Amino acid sequence: MSLTLTSPGPIDRAAEILTPEALAFIEKLHQNFAATRNERLAARGVRRAEVARTGKLDFLPETADVRAGDWTVAPAPAQLTDRRVEMTGPASPAKMAVNALNSGAKVWLADLEDACTPTWHNVIDSQLSLFDAARGQLSYTSPEGKAYSLRTDAPLSVVVMRPRGWHLDEQHVEIDGAPAVGALVDFGLHFFHNAKQLLANGGGPYYYLPKTESYLEARLWNDIFVFAQNELGVPQGSIRATVLIETIPAAFEMDEILYELRDHASGLNAGRWDYLFSMIKYFRDAGAAFSLPDRAAITMTAPFMRAYTELLVKTCHRRGAFAMGGMAAVIPNRREPEVTKAAFAKVHADKTREAGDGFDGSWVAHPDLVPVCTEVFDAVLGERPNQIDRQRPEVEVSAADLLDVTTAPGDATEVGLRSNLYVAVAYIAVWLSGNGAVAIHNLMEDAATAEISRSQVWQQIRNAVVLADTGSTVTRELVTTILAEETAKLRGEVGDELFGKFYEPASGLVAEICLSEDYTDFLTEPAYKLLVSNRVAA
Repeated sequence: MSLTLTSPGPIDRAAEILTPEALAFIEKLHQNFAATRNERLAARGVRRAEVARTGKLDFLPETADVRAGDWTVAPAPAQLTDRRVEMTGPASPAKMAVNALNSGAKVWLADLEDACTPTWHNVIDSQLSLFDAARGQLSYTSPEGKAYSLRTDAPLSVVVMRPRGWHLDEQHVEIDGAPAVGALVDFGLHFFHNAKQLLANGGGPYYYLPKTESYLEARLWNDIFVFAQNELGVPQGSIRATVLIETIPAAFEMDEILYELRDHASGLNAGRWDYLFSMIKYFRDAGAAFSLPDRAAITMTAPFMRAYTELLVKTCHRRGAFAMGGMAAVIPNRREPEVTKAAFAKVHADKTREAGDGFDGSWVAHPDLVPVCTEVFDAVLGERPNQIDRQRPEVEVSAADLLDVTTAPGDATEVGLRSNLYVAVAYIAVWLSGNGAVAIHNLMEDAATAEISRSQVWQQIRNAVVLADTGSTVTRELVTTILAEETAKLRGEVGDELFGKFYEPASGLVAEICLSEDYTDFLTEPAYKLLVSNRVAA
């Protein structure tokens, strides 16, 4: 097996990350696990096709003994017993990393996935931020001379790194002439350089695992953890992983996923936006019964979303694992304080629901929301670090409950269709410019919201949805017209130079994937090809 780097250009300090020893470790990970990863991806398609054919998705009969069994995950390490507020965001640029670590949140989800455009610079710079953070030497000075450094007056957030999902490749690392697996590159570089340092610091290597669709994918991660710890002489069980339940098949396998990772499991997270994306994607051709109302109308109180979160809390606490709540994506609007005040009130209500339901903590996307979330969970937890002891025996969730989208309030409207197309183009454009976390209409958007937006448009065309506010039927022609209007609006907002460089190709990509007869599983795959093909500069 032969590993080759195809870097597009020099990156400052890259040699500190891309050492011969680290690359040899990446090579070993691929030698042992890349083929299984490919098998697991193929299995996704087989299962989805079976669900599309039968119209049924249910709890697995072959794992009933796991669901009924009396077992728990490994006890949490001291650093992860209190997770009441988790700050999320990219690890590049270093300024973002410093601000996250200084935010006052208990945990920082250092995101190398949905909030990170995988340019080679961002991949390496993210690793450098985490390398420096583990050694207490992370800092940044802006071109204007403003200095950012780690605080010393209060604890820093504990780092939990999120690698890329299984489906994403890394074009700048080739193994035997084929692109490397992005998840193995991200995990491998971070673990190789930081695992022992983090343990010496009194913590450990902690991870969030995204886009999981089955317990067999969780088993693959567990096998990787066991191998990696053995290979580097790190004590078994040092790794702790929290799995995002952000796909509809994973919602039917929560027990099984925790069981496979039980020696390394920390908890599960309710990844609400990707979950909606998965619901649309998985049942995209199941007819009008699975056509959702506008994205903005679907809240966590919708019956099918409530069933999912209630089951997650019950499952986690029964197994001694943490139940982590969903994202609060609001960001402050300094020019419109009343807008910010109203948005923060909604966040407070959302976090109050989560804490009341038994969640042990939740996510925020901006440092200003840390005090809001902290206040809510402090009121429920008091001096306790978590509420794992709060069991939910009264919760009973069936397959029908998880799939009951027909009772979701709201309608599909032209306003929603326009918003979907605007957000999809705006997000992809900024993603192509190298920034995976994008502020749009006072919300911090990442790839998940763009995925919902473009998937819903594709599904509405497929099902000839009639829009409640105009009476129009969603057709390719209507979408083409509205996309052109929303793209023109964006051109007026950003100017011709940025439009031609990023927004025009983004609009073309949105048209391609929304109007195609065939559904694109992940928009980041064709966007990544566009990114590395030099048709856009990032």
